[in-house]
Amino acid sequence: MNFTSDNAGPVPAAVLDALARANAGHAPGYGADELSERVRDRIRTLFDAPNAAVELVSTGTAANSLALATLCQPFQTVFCSPVAHIHEDECNAPEFYTGGAKLTLVPGADKMTAEGLRATIAAEESRGVHGPQRGPVSITQITERGNLYTLDELHALSAVARNYDLPVHLDGARFANACVALECTPAEMTWKAGVDVAVFGGTKNGCMGVEAVIFFDPAKHWEFQLRRKRGGHLFSKFRYLAAQMDAYLEGDLWRELAGMANARCAALAAGLTGVADIRNVPQGNMLFAALPRRAHRALHEAGARYYMWEGELDGHDDSEMLTARLVCDWSVTEADIARFVEIAKGA
Repeated sequence: MNFTSDNAGPVPAAVLDALARANAGHAPGYGADELSERVRDRIRTLFDAPNAAVELVSTGTAANSLALATLCQPFQTVFCSPVAHIHEDECNAPEFYTGGAKLTLVPGADKMTAEGLRATIAAEESRGVHGPQRGPVSITQITERGNLYTLDELHALSAVARNYDLPVHLDGARFANACVALECTPAEMTWKAGVDVAVFGGTKNGCMGVEAVIFFDPAKHWEFQLRRKRGGHLFSKFRYLAAQMDAYLEGDLWRELAGMANARCAALAAGLTGVADIRNVPQGNMLFAALPRRAHRALHEAGARYYMWEGELDGHDDSEMLTARLVCDWSVTEADIARFVEIAKGA
């Protein structure tokens, strides 16, 4: 009953098998091998973007930060939500890799609105040389609170950015979960919606550690490569990144794994209905639910693992409602769900 994070889950056998195959013999380094080139072509095909530039890195933080660095000058600002991963969970890496560009938070919840974004962008470049200049818009899909931008909402945000001639970056750490939930193609959720650079995440969806950065306009490709090398994120034995992504793409494994995670989260929410106060309608693989303290204690004593989002286990009022964040990865089983719900109901 491990619902701590989709980072905590195991790697599917198909990915491990691909790594073992890639381990045979010798191959050119730094992405010059045949497998790496094949993966780039496969991603271009998947995104229906034959001219896109595609590169791999090992972490989501590197993917986001290096992508934003190619889109943003040090004297500019990146527009994002107050709970964007680039703001809350990357230890100022975007600021570091961009050479000091700041983040400007668009007021509101985890999902930016077109109106809020427009007002926030308009408020910048109001102090001439003394203030930050307008820079890229960064969208997290799915958000850090488990919510989903519809295709119409993505189009609306991109349209605002276009009005100011600003590029759009998509943080797709949970790209697959969003694509499955929206029942759309990768192209529909990215360049067809106005996205300039997308991160196609693999790590949270079963890979050992690989993310693809896709530039739909390849003009920035060389700069990205230079920044990746300078930033210490160009793997010498690059084929081991490519092998993971190759397996991830094979037979649409990426969709299959995300579908499993999303389905388990939906089942968990259904099982807890009437027992917990469901704080979000799960659209992907993340659920926020409030349970009495006694239920949390019983679950932890039984071995369940998850993050307490609001409140502490220690306390005198066993009836106090405390919010948990529950994340399902592809390996969560029906038995895990059933046992968790059973304990919560019995507490």
